[in-house]
Amino acid sequence: MTPHRRKTTTPRTHNLGIVTTAATPPRDIDRSCVGGGLPNRKARYGSGTVPDVETTHEVRVGDAREVDLAAGSVDLLVTSPPYPMVEMWDASFADQSRAAAAALESGDGDAAFEAMHALLDEVWARTAEALRDGGIAAVNVGDATRRLDGEYRLYPNHARIIEAFEDAGFAQLPGIVWRKPTNSAAKFMGSGTLPTNAYATLEHEHVLLFRKGGPREFPPKDDARYASAFFWEERNEWFSDCWEIRGTRQALGDGDGDAHKDVYGDGTRERSGAFPLELPLRLVRMYSVQGDTVLDPFVGTGTTCLAALLEGRSSIGVERDPALAAGFEAAAEGAPGLSRELAEARLEQHRKFVADREEEPAYEAEHYDTRVVTSAERRIQLQTVDQLRKEAAEPLRFVARHEPF
Repeated sequence: MTPHRRKTTTPRTHNLGIVTTAATPPRDIDRSCVGGGLPNRKARYGSGTVPDVETTHEVRVGDAREVDLAAGSVDLLVTSPPYPMVEMWDASFADQSRAAAAALESGDGDAAFEAMHALLDEVWARTAEALRDGGIAAVNVGDATRRLDGEYRLYPNHARIIEAFEDAGFAQLPGIVWRKPTNSAAKFMGSGTLPTNAYATLEHEHVLLFRKGGPREFPPKDDARYASAFFWEERNEWFSDCWEIRGTRQALGDGDGDAHKDVYGDGTRERSGAFPLELPLRLVRMYSVQGDTVLDPFVGTGTTCLAALLEGRSSIGVERDPALAAGFEAAAEGAPGLSRELAEARLEQHRKFVADREEEPAYEAEHYDTRVVTSAERRIQLQTVDQLRKEAAEPLRFVARHEPF
């Protein structure tokens, strides 16, 4: 692998051309203070000079309907709520809603569906106040199929959430279908190989996208925005309306060597139903800039907070289950090494794209020895976690110092 070469006149204190592997322990987990002994590095961003980014990451144990956030303090919402009418979340909904509990007990699917979504509506209303004008809300949700009182049917969670966000004043944007096929022979439902009572298998979920108000505005040539650019070929893949990210990436210890593999390792991901890291990573890169704040009101094991940490954004997560919320600590402590792996992989994949392209790209990147297709990509700088410290245990809070790769 050819090591990357960052264009800079500042001597580096470590070699970022070496990919950190699972056998290499995370470095620079500073448990004392962020300010102590930090080098005064600055990253060159084209027309301006921007200091290394500092971010905070907080996971609160509590009810997202009661989260205390200042109006306009959040730049991006990324979340995957409990899916109404999926049995693994029945108990959670029933604990919070007498109406949901009664409807499930009586086998009234329509009433249970509406009662569960009524709970989610309160969260959407609360978080809408916190989201800035021009901010994006990205909600990953799957529909449910279920047999209640002898009737098998589909419960369209995505459609009901669209209604809720539109009622809250959001504009719906073109969304994404996340296709996550499974090869299980047991996935087919109904009458098997006989017509007419077999059912299509749900092998996709939705990533619903909404915007609060009009498009977000930035100053001309904004340094953080241009540094947060993505490569042309990444744009073509990420802004397609169909993603194929295999749901099996949620499995623990899959051993496939993927940099986006599970980082918890203790069974919490299956219990939380969390999405794979690649999904919030894409959304954070697509709809926020370095230094922004990302909110997940159903954070579970902290996958969204981890994605924000890896990409130089601050984050706030809310989770009812203390055991799930505690899982973020181990993931956060592995972020320095993982952030360098991800940055290395992105740059190497881009260089391969350039090498395989028939026509040489027209522009040269300012910070890396590679060419890029558009002028907007020239100032791209991939972020890494340079130093990390745990600031508090309750709520769990980390402060990170980032530097460009």
